[in-house]
Amino acid sequence: MVFSSTIFLFLFLPLVLGVHFVIQPRFRNTWLLLSSLGYYAWGESSFLHFLLGSVLLNYSFGLAVERLRGEAARKAVIALAVVLNLGLLLWFKYAAFAVSSFNDLRAMAHWGGAPLSVPAITLPLGISFLTFHALSYVVDVYRRQAAAQKNLALLCLYILFFPQLIAGPIVRYHEISEQLTRRRVDLEGFTAGVERFIVGLGKKMLIANTAGEVADGVFGVPSGELTTSLAWLGAFAYALQVYFDFSGYSDMAVGLARVFGFRFPENFDYPYIARSMTEFWRRWHMSLSRFFRDYLYVPLGGNRRGSLRTYANLATVFVLCGLWHGAHWSFVVWGACHGAFLILERVGLLRLLERTWAPLRHAYCLLVILGTWVYFRAPDLPAAHAMLGAMVGRGHGSGVIYRAVTYLDHERILALAVGVVAATPISSWLAARLRQGRLAGTPMLELSKLTALCLLALASAMRLSAGTYNPFIYFRF
Repeated sequence: MVFSSTIFLFLFLPLVLGVHFVIQPRFRNTWLLLSSLGYYAWGESSFLHFLLGSVLLNYSFGLAVERLRGEAARKAVIALAVVLNLGLLLWFKYAAFAVSSFNDLRAMAHWGGAPLSVPAITLPLGISFLTFHALSYVVDVYRRQAAAQKNLALLCLYILFFPQLIAGPIVRYHEISEQLTRRRVDLEGFTAGVERFIVGLGKKMLIANTAGEVADGVFGVPSGELTTSLAWLGAFAYALQVYFDFSGYSDMAVGLARVFGFRFPENFDYPYIARSMTEFWRRWHMSLSRFFRDYLYVPLGGNRRGSLRTYANLATVFVLCGLWHGAHWSFVVWGACHGAFLILERVGLLRLLERTWAPLRHAYCLLVILGTWVYFRAPDLPAAHAMLGAMVGRGHGSGVIYRAVTYLDHERILALAVGVVAATPISSWLAARLRQGRLAGTPMLELSKLTALCLLALASAMRLSAGTYNPFIYFRF
């Protein structure tokens, strides 16, 4: 039940909102928990028992790690929590990948014996985000950044709250623990949340989906038919798709949370205006970046143990970041490339960039981003290398059967152009100027804003009713 679906927008959400605002405040958490369980069960009912078992297990870990006084015992509990949580994630998400990779290695080395096999494993919906939320809770309690939650239902609500249940943002327990029992639900927050949700829905339906049609078309072209212009169009379209798809989902999640009185952390800050890869990762999927920094990079030693250790830590974090996105070597290469550029910038490239003309720094960053997105999108490494080869002029397509203009029409060109503008802070700057100008607070400005939001919601609903292309990229992670 994705946010951009008729069942969610016209049945589930109105029902949840209606009941939430008519029942007494003391029952609202219970209602949100039941709604979240129903939301998950709609798409993955067979794993609901697994989900609840995971919450109960981490609830027990949190109580144990808080009540134990000996540091050795506390470390043993946190180690067990990490092993069990990550063990389940590794089994469901990576067991088949590990066995397949081992079989490929055996074949390359001409080892004898039959290849290994693993039973077919169904990946539970949202397991990566669920695992990180659960680990965040136990680690925060271990670090004494938050008290253990004594109320099992409240911990369930933290981990299973439907706006962030499937694809984030990654909300750490200490950021939201007080809001579980003390939060303000008012008209101002409701209005701000609805506005944010509509903007996110527009990003998803009008830009991401349209750009995705172009990207899917280009990435579906046989490798031998790729031309330079076609390859660049595919990389460019996918860059817009993945940004507006995920930032749109994050906007909808943050907006929904605000409607119910919760304040979630921001997840994106115009990453495509970055002038280095270091800056890019301060702006892209910020909740994931902070999670890896605080729960992996810093425990590994961060930058406190010399340059070589720092570079090794960066490489480890970004390889694992790539692997977290998917059990495929293309994701590993994507993460390794980003880690390599961050290491290069630490070695000295960043100092050189700081003395370089700003547009050139921006061009460097965009080239790296576009090139590495190819690994993220391509079905396998050979396809990614063929696409990258075409981007540097080594494509073998004739340009007769498959041409860039084939995948473009007036609607798609408009969506891509709007995406380029919306990926910058221009719209935010204009909105701020209007709020500070002579029309600030006037009925005319408010009416204009309301009209724009209504038109955006209507256009999104029309696109939704057409039943066209509508996946969420990060749902598969």
